[in-house]
Amino acid sequence: MNEQVAAPRIGGWLLLPLAWLIMTLLTTALVLAMYLSPLFNPAWRVTLFSHGSTLLLQWAISVLTAAAVWLYSLWVCWLFFKRSRRLPRHYVLWLLVTVLLALKTFAFTPVSDAKALQTLLLSLLAAAVFAPYFKRSQRVKATFTQP
Repeated sequence: MNEQVAAPRIGGWLLLPLAWLIMTLLTTALVLAMYLSPLFNPAWRVTLFSHGSTLLLQWAISVLTAAAVWLYSLWVCWLFFKRSRRLPRHYVLWLLVTVLLALKTFAFTPVSDAKALQTLLLSLLAAAVFAPYFKRSQRVKATFTQP
């Protein structure tokens, strides 16, 4: 008889990184909606397109960055639920991307330093906890086995 052992279900401590991933996916969707809102408001649209190419370029870069992060987060989420063996590597890479975006926010975005620092510290904490967990955990190695 050929019995195939099924990989463990997603549960336990794996729910925490999954929740962080889903929360970031939802937050990025809201940010993307915020960036796209000037296209639907006539006054904001006029302001966006009448201030020269610098403002429009910054806006376009922000929209493209938010869209790329949202798409990558969605793909990592799909890998998570598929229990793909590629997930641990991509989850760690995704954590690195979130830390780099938090650093960019802290350095270049005109928001309060307290809010930017909070975002940076949360991203660093998540990376510091979840990256070693995905690299060394036997549960992760046993769960994410699908091609």
